[in-house]
Amino acid sequence: MNERDALRRLAADLPHAGDDAAVVGGTVITTDMLHERTDFPAGTTRYTAGWRAVGASLSDVAAMGAAADAAVAVYADESFEPNELDRFVGGAVDACEAVGGAYVGGDLDTHDEFTVATTAVGTVPDDGVVPRAGAAPGEAVCVTGEWGRSAAALRLFDRGRVDYGTGDGGGDEAESRDADPVERANDLFRFTPRVADGRALAGTATAMMDSSDGLARSLHQLAEASGVGFTIDRGAVPIHPAVDDVADGPADRFELAAHFGEDFELVCTLPEGELARLRAACPAGLSRIGTVEKGSNGVTADGDPLPDRGYTHG
Repeated sequence: MNERDALRRLAADLPHAGDDAAVVGGTVITTDMLHERTDFPAGTTRYTAGWRAVGASLSDVAAMGAAADAAVAVYADESFEPNELDRFVGGAVDACEAVGGAYVGGDLDTHDEFTVATTAVGTVPDDGVVPRAGAAPGEAVCVTGEWGRSAAALRLFDRGRVDYGTGDGGGDEAESRDADPVERANDLFRFTPRVADGRALAGTATAMMDSSDGLARSLHQLAEASGVGFTIDRGAVPIHPAVDDVADGPADRFELAAHFGEDFELVCTLPEGELARLRAACPAGLSRIGTVEKGSNGVTADGDPLPDRGYTHG
């Protein structure tokens, strides 16, 4: 049983498990686990690991349209190296501060593989959270930001030097296309959780989720949750410039942007008449990539079925 099937099985007894975070009173809460083998390629600095691990949970808060309050993490490894631990915490602190939240601690444990478990909490907005279900025919299908940055990072990690150090610099984008490939990969791996964009979309977006499993899979999940179909324009998907440096042609370029996953952008539906206003309100940018259609006919891209393929644990 893979992760997606396991979640479907649990949803029967845990009705709140279907959205990106659970709502408890006026609080949203979510948790994630990341492992060195599956989530941190060779060359990932501990600073980047701290940023990315906490950012993954903060992204779930963003997908609910909530404000980010705080995050904690469990840090587990074979041993505790002071510099690595300090850098991890530095990345976690900076990721939280980037979205107006606070990193407030966690726990330490020993493990045979570097593993991080994170939990983030946020505040339900006055206009309520945005669920995954709620899309209606005729609405616009939209995404924030640019896609494929994590796929580009992975290829740069593969291309880079295996003996790259554990620097602790910050920054959201690579400064130079001529930079060391592993340094650039770390830059790409540190993303800003779209909390500000989620807040801007709350109260207007009818359905929303973050894209941890990839654009195509997220589109299928949103369409299924709402009992509708989506028609997508491939050319409208905003693709990160780094993808052009690593892709093997147009087909591979779209594959990296649509199916790789781990970009942590937002995918949403919203009324057509609100598009211009929300484009101006979203700091990461908001792009319309398609339209909600009647009937549960799945997702098509340029008239062809878009495969429900993306990142899956296990």
